[in-house]
Amino acid sequence: MDIEVVDLFCGVGGLTCGLKRSGLKVIAGFDNDATCKYAYEHNNKTQFVNKNIRFVRGNDIKKYYSPKSIHILVGCAPCQPFSNMSFKRFKNVPRESDDKYDLLMEFGRIVKELKPTIISMENVPAIRKTNVYKDFVSILNDNGYYTSGGEVVYCPDYGIPQNRHRFVLLASKLGNIDLIKPTHDRKKVNINSFICNMPPIEAGEIYPKDPLHRSAALSKKNLMRIKASKQGGTWKDWPKSLLCSCHKKKSGITYSSVYGRMSWGKIGPTITTEFYSYGTGRFGHPNQNRAISLREGAILQTFPKKYNFIDPKIPFSMNTIARHIGNAVPVKLGQVIGRSIKQHLKHYRNEV
Repeated sequence: MDIEVVDLFCGVGGLTCGLKRSGLKVIAGFDNDATCKYAYEHNNKTQFVNKNIRFVRGNDIKKYYSPKSIHILVGCAPCQPFSNMSFKRFKNVPRESDDKYDLLMEFGRIVKELKPTIISMENVPAIRKTNVYKDFVSILNDNGYYTSGGEVVYCPDYGIPQNRHRFVLLASKLGNIDLIKPTHDRKKVNINSFICNMPPIEAGEIYPKDPLHRSAALSKKNLMRIKASKQGGTWKDWPKSLLCSCHKKKSGITYSSVYGRMSWGKIGPTITTEFYSYGTGRFGHPNQNRAISLREGAILQTFPKKYNFIDPKIPFSMNTIARHIGNAVPVKLGQVIGRSIKQHLKHYRNEV
């Protein structure tokens, strides 16, 4: 029996790529951002459906599955309303007014309509504090799904070189389903083995053989600042003449995670949508005087080194591609989810 997957909120295909690498067949990806279509289809050879999930019905998805296949539905609803930054900004209250807040319930609605055999939902850990998450779990319980309640994943445990935690909830009609055990020793995971062999470039330069290996330009002052930075260091290493005005205030002293350099022997920070900017986090290259390039950010998200994000028909936008990369599910995490699903199906092979 064929095993077929549909990926909701698929973006440029981080989760899809990982699932395919695990050996699963992904037959379609749905997303309302048309700028993701080229990268998704070009790299994954899978159909991209540009449609707002609010207007997608179970029957719209069902037509992509083969009649007798095992139906799997996966997705990572936008996590911005549930991020730690959002919770802090709104005094530990989720942003229910955010227009993306209820998209998880749209996922739940499709689960009710489609009734796939297996579901995977991935997001930030803080989503568990929200009513929309509790309602989603109620949908699973009411529709006969088994779930162990999900698991918070520390990415280095699965070979992803980021100080990043993600929440993964698996559910199945067949029985309890869990993630596979960690595949790596977190102490041995570092950025060195991922980006140390990338060709050196200057700030603002594009490597001729790979247009994605480009870094943002730096102002004269920021260039002086990064030259004064140490591996693993922050703006606190600078002479007073280079400090930003905000860092001289009491309110700015606690923001130590900006203008930082990475360290070769350690993991990197969470790759955000602004990872290409030196001033927005610890995104300084370990020993080159620049922020990491778009390609290096993609590699730290565990995308294949030749994953093509640049649509030749659309004017290049560094902001857009960085957003695509930062919003993606790390490919290796997608692979872990895929392996977990395959292990589960092998265990229950006599029941499908």
